[in-house]
Amino acid sequence: MAIYSELPVYRDSYRLLLEIYKVTNTFSREYKFSLGQDMRRDTLSLFRNLYRANKNQDKREFLDAFLDDFELLKLQIRVCLDLKLLSYKKMAEIALITDSIGKQITAWKNRGK
Repeated sequence: MAIYSELPVYRDSYRLLLEIYKVTNTFSREYKFSLGQDMRRDTLSLFRNLYRANKNQDKREFLDAFLDDFELLKLQIRVCLDLKLLSYKKMAEIALITDSIGKQITAWKNRGK
């Protein structure tokens, strides 16, 4: 079992976390303490699932939970774009990170079959 903080998906998730914190910090008060706070919390929950998936023999449950939280976060990011809280450039940067994370988690989940 690798140390979860050394996994490539952990590093990409951490990059995503930093980006989420940066962009939500610029939200207006109206969104900072609702949508922004939810996005921060949901991004942090990804790490809980990564840790648990790496620690347990049966990873499927935790990888499924990761993917559920991840889909919700991607929806929140899309809402930010639609509300013009994110620029298209920032959305593109975040999309590259989320695509990488999604591929890694899906591959990890498929290896466990």
